[in-house]
Amino acid sequence: MFFHHLISSKSKAAIASPINLGLISLTYFFYFGQLGVFIPYVAVFLDGRGLSSEEIGSLLAIVTLTRVLGPNLWANVADRTGRGADILRFGCLLGFLAFNAIYFTNSFWGLTFAFGLMMMFWTAVLPQLEVITVNATKTTKGGYGAIRLWGSIGFVALSLVVGSLLDYFSSDVIVVCSSVTLFALYLASLFIASPSKLEHSNTSHSASSNWQEACKLPFIIFMLSASLLQMSFGSYYNFFALYMVDLDYSGKQTGLFISIGVVAEIAIFLVATRVISRFGVKWIMLISMLLTTCRWLTLALLPEYLSAILLSQTLHAFSFGMTHAASVHFLHHYFCAEFQSRAQALYVSIAFGVGGAIGSYISGKTWLQGEGAEFSFMLSASFAFASALILVFFSDSESKKKPDI
Repeated sequence: MFFHHLISSKSKAAIASPINLGLISLTYFFYFGQLGVFIPYVAVFLDGRGLSSEEIGSLLAIVTLTRVLGPNLWANVADRTGRGADILRFGCLLGFLAFNAIYFTNSFWGLTFAFGLMMMFWTAVLPQLEVITVNATKTTKGGYGAIRLWGSIGFVALSLVVGSLLDYFSSDVIVVCSSVTLFALYLASLFIASPSKLEHSNTSHSASSNWQEACKLPFIIFMLSASLLQMSFGSYYNFFALYMVDLDYSGKQTGLFISIGVVAEIAIFLVATRVISRFGVKWIMLISMLLTTCRWLTLALLPEYLSAILLSQTLHAFSFGMTHAASVHFLHHYFCAEFQSRAQALYVSIAFGVGGAIGSYISGKTWLQGEGAEFSFMLSASFAFASALILVFFSDSESKKKPDI
């Protein structure tokens, strides 16, 4: 018993050590740095390969659907084995290898297969990383937000780099930067320490009781609202960079616009814990979703004004930053420790997978090579407003404990 306690104490010390926290931060940097390379600019790359807006929307919808199966598959393995860090590394490596198939195909289905296979493995990364981070930062200054903000910094840095490179190179520079970033992500993940088994909560929960919690109204309302919010991002994630090109903004300006949003997101992460503790999940998310509605309306109606673009990008602090921090907080307190990976996976697969896929497909249908941009963003605003309305019926009594993220 003494030796078990000693080993456990050493394990906790290693997990919360400055070196391990640094490695986790670096992993966030490259994980979200890859998002900064890929998400804003993938439509530019696909447009350069000759795909229409409808084909781009359909391709990204299919690729996004892989986030439904992937996270749950990997999370189930992680929760059963307790080897989340190994699964994280496995996902990073195979995601990098699968992505490189992009260099050998130009067809719609070839590109879809390459991106989809990469996403299938890549979805193993974030749920495990979130669970490891929440456990590693329970007693650290700044908590979860101080580590997670490095993901935002990575997004800013690499989206700026790619935006600037697009002023001098062809759209193929996007996939080259993606390959380099994915390989760096794998290297960063190699030495992350995690508990051999996550600490169990004081109250024993069976697997069936956890799934019963997932079927209750608070979680259903939360997931429906989160899915509608991700649907609203379809036009932005798929076509924002192309939208800026059509409006005669340069690649460097586009990169700056994207970066401004994430800088605002970083500021929100620094205060997210205190704000969520003060106001609760429900009101934070409801207000953030209403601000997201205003954001899409601004892009729909006033895109020719530089100040309007800057304002809309600043609102990214709420439409993604605050909603994500509140969602992680809710999941961490709603489910017990044994179910954490699967809870994160359900959130990622349903909200970002199903919701994101539907949003991508709809935006592809409505964009019409840029002619339908205004209508597409108006539709996004309606999805965001609907996500806020649904939260009126949400009770966040489960998440009013003091957060430890």
